Amino acid sequence: MRLKELRKKRKVSQLKLALDLQLNQNTISRYETGAREADYNTLIKLADYFDVSIDYLLERTDNPKRYK
Repeated sequence: MRLKELRKKRKVSQLKLALDLQLNQNTISRYETGAREADYNTLIKLADYFDVSIDYLLERTDNPKRYK
């Protein structure tokens, strides 16, 4: 998942992201290392937060544009 890349690009800490999305910082860390996978609702929150598509977040495409 591109989570770490997106987070660092926007200069957001794991803690800030976790607080903004009402998650645990440890959970964000596990998503970034691949130790845990985000559920559907969390993927939506992450994609909305970074304004990218879920496919981009999951590295299924290199096009970050969301389709509405």
